[in-house]
Amino acid sequence: MGGVNFRSLTFMILIAFFVWCSSIETCIARRGKHWRQSRYAAALSKKKGGSHGHRNYHNGGSKPKPPPPQSHKATPSPKPKEEVPPSTPSPHGGYGYDQQSTVFNVLDFGAKGDGKSDDTKAFQDTWAAACKVEASTVVVPAEFVFLVGPISFSGPYCQANIVFQLDGTIIAPTDARPWGKGLLQWLEFTKLKGIAIQGKGILDGRGSGWWQDAPYEDPYDDERKLIIPLNSTVQERPPMPVRNELSGKMPSIKPTALRFYGSFNVTVTGITIQNSPQCHLKFDNCMGVVVHDITVSSPGDSPNTDGIHLQNSNDVLIHSSDLACGDDCVSIQTGCSNVYIHNVNCGPGHGISIGSLGRDNTKACVSNITVRDIVMHNTMNGVRIKTWQGGSGSVQGVLFSNIQVSEVQLPIVIDQFYCDKRKCSNETAAVALSGITYEKIRGTYTVKPVHFACSDSLPCIGVTLSAIELKPVQERYHLYDPFCWQTFGELTTPTVPPISCLQIGKPTNNRVQSDHDVC
Repeated sequence: MGGVNFRSLTFMILIAFFVWCSSIETCIARRGKHWRQSRYAAALSKKKGGSHGHRNYHNGGSKPKPPPPQSHKATPSPKPKEEVPPSTPSPHGGYGYDQQSTVFNVLDFGAKGDGKSDDTKAFQDTWAAACKVEASTVVVPAEFVFLVGPISFSGPYCQANIVFQLDGTIIAPTDARPWGKGLLQWLEFTKLKGIAIQGKGILDGRGSGWWQDAPYEDPYDDERKLIIPLNSTVQERPPMPVRNELSGKMPSIKPTALRFYGSFNVTVTGITIQNSPQCHLKFDNCMGVVVHDITVSSPGDSPNTDGIHLQNSNDVLIHSSDLACGDDCVSIQTGCSNVYIHNVNCGPGHGISIGSLGRDNTKACVSNITVRDIVMHNTMNGVRIKTWQGGSGSVQGVLFSNIQVSEVQLPIVIDQFYCDKRKCSNETAAVALSGITYEKIRGTYTVKPVHFACSDSLPCIGVTLSAIELKPVQERYHLYDPFCWQTFGELTTPTVPPISCLQIGKPTNNRVQSDHDVC
């Protein structure tokens, strides 16, 4: 009996032991499961915190490496992040109210887009929000017309790589009141890094009122003195376009439609700029500029409406664009270097020009300019360099190549006696010109094929011409033979017509530039 009780007692002890062990394993299993969940939560938290790294990857950063396998070594828990409410899409497709958003639609900030309401403040507010977010996008949606007054979209405290997506139409006011006594620009982007204007939209400066109001206060293109109609009368001024859409006399200072100042890595692509009161697109003090697939459209008789104006800007690429305006299709001013222009249609207009340089005895420096694969139709000039007497500095390293001209009045021009006023005094000092190459310039002209007028004291040197084939078309102007004055260089091939006036070699008494002249 006692033996039976001992066995029963032993059996009960064994059962109790097994139950106790099972409880320990369950606890350990639960504990292990909970530990694995903590590791996953920590990893997820780290992934969420790395979203900025994902954006940097799309902006040219290195691709993030996969995380290393988790070790069993204890790691400190990440600091808790502040909760950020999720963004709520607007009915227009924007996220304009949330700092975490990257798309800011002007409609979300009160823009009406009816072409009548003043949407200036809505654009300002949209920019203020987008400016705080790196790689944000300002959306100007298609099928809307926005009436916008003068605005400066400015840095330098804006984040980098902002995109201005222009798919709708922006129109300038034709009432004189928003302009005050006159402004130098309508829409300005200043002190920004990585700014891009893109889309299929339109900037309409509605400039006809400006053109009509003060025709005689504008500078006058001096090359008109070379164009004599068959009735022997000098054309003083082109007829002014018909004025319209006016509600008051406009100020005498005419604004540029779209201007960039002091910015790095600027891109303008796809858009149309039309009817600017003055210059259509201007770059001042910019570095790293790309312009392509844009359209500039203004009447050929609209005064001083340059297509693209460059000043103190370096590393510029312009290509695949149509430029029709009332002045230079592209104007390259002082302080520009490393400019490459190709595959551009120009006309109407005054051609592609370097200058005018050296006005009011100033110093001008331009170097390393390439203009090639250009089509020009019905322009006043083809490729031109123009400088004022009394200036200093230099233009050097210029290539004009593969230029097709059609009914162009003056296809090849160097004018160191440029003067856009009624009277200019003769001066000895000049901007030095050297290393200018013309090759494969072909087509038809209506006044004079070549006009080289260089300084007496500082002649043009290193002017090279090859494969020049220019044939006259008798229209309504007197035709002239090629003209050269103080121009030295070489003809590497026969030219049509023969340019026998070019002096081969270098001048014997060429004045050496002083330190003040050297760029």
